Amino acid sequence: MSAMIRHTGGCHCGRVRFEIQAPAHIEVSDCNCSICAKSGYLHLTVPQSRFRLLSGSECLTSYQFNTGTARHLFCSVCGVKSFYVPRSHPDGYSVNARCLDDGTVTGMQVERIDGRNWEQQFPEGRGRPFEELR
Repeated sequence: MSAMIRHTGGCHCGRVRFEIQAPAHIEVSDCNCSICAKSGYLHLTVPQSRFRLLSGSECLTSYQFNTGTARHLFCSVCGVKSFYVPRSHPDGYSVNARCLDDGTVTGMQVERIDGRNWEQQFPEGRGRPFEELR
């Protein structure tokens, strides 16, 4: 596994700020489900232990649909979803790689995910184990 470094990021207005531990070269998922396709979200999934909300908890608003498992968290001021609790990993976070601050990501590998057909893409009901995510 690659060495973990500190990445920071946040929403557009800067009220919501977070930090994660992830490699400098990241692997992200580009999902074609209804909400990800419309928002251009690039998923960098990390366990809870590698995510920390630095500020803005009072600005977060939640949106749930379909199974209600995922908790989509948006800044109530600027509307940006910089991270959320995903259906594929309800015990972790999916960070939008596009919301990471410049300067720490040295490369990005993008994997296409067929979220429109979620049950066929993830027959076990979950994504890859965290150990397999970088």
